[in-house]
Amino acid sequence: MKFNIAIPLVAIAVLSGCSTMSGSKGGGSTLGSLTGSKPATTGVLAALGNGLIGNASLDASDRKRALQAEYQALEYSPAGKIVEWKNSSGSRSGEVVAAQPYQVGSQNCRQYTHTVRIDGTPQTARGTACRNEDGTWTPLT
Repeated sequence: MKFNIAIPLVAIAVLSGCSTMSGSKGGGSTLGSLTGSKPATTGVLAALGNGLIGNASLDASDRKRALQAEYQALEYSPAGKIVEWKNSSGSRSGEVVAAQPYQVGSQNCRQYTHTVRIDGTPQTARGTACRNEDGTWTPLT
């Protein structure tokens, strides 16, 4: 699947004034052994923080692509469908796969996997995120 469809959808959500919620809860893992940059700071992507990519060695535009893929998988993709992203040089790419949604109290949650490839070397992280009332997703970390 091409990821180009997700960019307009995320832009619409960001422009619609979604606020962010932060917080951490137990569980989940990140690619924390790698060094990297700051999390996204606006709209629906901000609530994802670093998502499953953690401190992966990604520049700001790659990090944004990766977080957009996570949001796309969590919000719109059917269970098991791959959402791919890739930078312009092809040196960094990834794919996100979300599982079937389930309820925890009044929240929808999904387990998901994000595999990041940096210069061909894959790093995979698995975790869970829950959907907030404002439409954002917060990873359980």
